[in-house]
Amino acid sequence: MENTVEPIYVNLASESDDPHVTVIDSLCMSCHEMGTTRLLMTKIPHYREVILTSFSCEHCGYSNSGIQPGQYQEHGVSYQFSVRDAKDLSRQVVKSDHATVSVPELELEIPGDGEKGEVTTIEGILQKTIEGLRQDQPVRRAQHPDIADQIEQFIGRIYDLLELKNVFTVIVDDPSGNSFLENPFMPQPDPHLQKKIYTRTREQNSTLGISSEEQSEETSVSTLSEASEKKESDEEKKDDLQNSIEEEVLIFNTLCDRCSKPTETKMKVTQIPYFKEVVIMATHCDGCGHRTNEVKSGSGISERGTRFTLKLTDPSDMTRDVLKSETCEIEIPELNLHLGGGLLGGKFTTLEGLLMDIRNDLENNPFLSGDATDSNRKAVLEKLIADLQKVVNGQLNVTFIMKDPAGNSYLQNLYAPDSDPEMTVEDYERTFEENESLGLNDMKTEGYTADS
Repeated sequence: MENTVEPIYVNLASESDDPHVTVIDSLCMSCHEMGTTRLLMTKIPHYREVILTSFSCEHCGYSNSGIQPGQYQEHGVSYQFSVRDAKDLSRQVVKSDHATVSVPELELEIPGDGEKGEVTTIEGILQKTIEGLRQDQPVRRAQHPDIADQIEQFIGRIYDLLELKNVFTVIVDDPSGNSFLENPFMPQPDPHLQKKIYTRTREQNSTLGISSEEQSEETSVSTLSEASEKKESDEEKKDDLQNSIEEEVLIFNTLCDRCSKPTETKMKVTQIPYFKEVVIMATHCDGCGHRTNEVKSGSGISERGTRFTLKLTDPSDMTRDVLKSETCEIEIPELNLHLGGGLLGGKFTTLEGLLMDIRNDLENNPFLSGDATDSNRKAVLEKLIADLQKVVNGQLNVTFIMKDPAGNSYLQNLYAPDSDPEMTVEDYERTFEENESLGLNDMKTEGYTADS
């Protein structure tokens, strides 16, 4: 009988006694008796794989919880949210240990250094702040009564926010890219939630203990400059090597991100007709069966963004090849569907495959389909999932829009090289915010261009 290897990161289970939860005895830092710590390695849809921890002590009642994301992301992330009603206070927040939380109306800033990552809510963050401020109040009251009075007044201002006497703003900024603020309107955008993806500074990279991207760029520019000074014979050798790479499937050893067993990743440089050169990487683990594929542009960021608008009128549209980069946004106006850049990652598939990935991702998202989900929201989600299936089956004609500020996405023209009567492709000037998310504003000030 063939042995099956269960993945390390599993989906969340509704049962209280999940067999994947590891229970260990550990010391309580409050009463110094032995308490219990529970560990669960799980995957949060629309987020990533994480390790959840929960500690409780039956002797003194002390408890806490935490979260440890697996690795740093390529970019930092910042969420800005306007809190207006009681439902907003219950928004779930995944806060890493590098995230800074601030409330401008209070001039309150909670630094990430020294704070353990956690899964909480906006209300939970404010309540924890109150508990922290009140912890040493008896001592302050005796030694520094004026300071104690000021802190008590500040706590009162926080309570005013919890009672929603005023609209206020919460900002979660995380240079590691491992924080998350729930959008209950998914897959539509939240009008009161702004998400910004940004390129880390050298100081932030240094704080995280990783090499600076700017230093890597400088090294790449220096390498290219030296290569341009080589003799013509060296250039011919390089061209021969490049041709060899393009014709060959490269294989390198890696570890499966699900079960951690040794596996292989295959990489191929290929030219998409009427588009550009891309790098396709695919991994298939024989141990747990997990499959992944990732697509990267081989030609850098384009000078302008690209927008594709396709009217789906025939079932054959589902066979169109689609290259979706990590920066590409997807919109279907008739379904009120809008997916921001970064969701689903880079993919090279068919239109049918992409729509099915979106459908499955929505169906398996606990933030949208859990037991605590509002019945109206659940009904809207179920209708959206059903409508996506109708689109795939050719029973519903809609407009499919892809917008990529990096210009690295592609939607096949079935009539190429002639124009497609159902599809329009247009280039557009990026906004300042889009350039900033791609890390181009800083590059331009240092003499770089979009093609550098």
